[in-house]
Amino acid sequence: MPAKIEIYGTTSCNKCVNVREFFDKKNIEYIDYMIDLMPLEKDEMIRRCGLKYYPQIFINDKHIGGEEELLMLEHEGNLQVLLTEVS
Repeated sequence: MPAKIEIYGTTSCNKCVNVREFFDKKNIEYIDYMIDLMPLEKDEMIRRCGLKYYPQIFINDKHIGGEEELLMLEHEGNLQVLLTEVS
């Protein structure tokens, strides 16, 4: 079963676009909560992670952070581990 990936972001934020492109290039599916189109999701994001800036990424309901944290996980080889963990 593939990992459940959720991205909270906006349609125009550069980091949000970069995160989507990162997953798209790897053919990894994700749920995309675009706050500018779905404003009620912002409250849910804040409830889940306590942060108000974008993007915020969750893998199997675990908050991993934003673009920098995603790239660090990839660089360290830990992203694949998270993607293969059973939720």
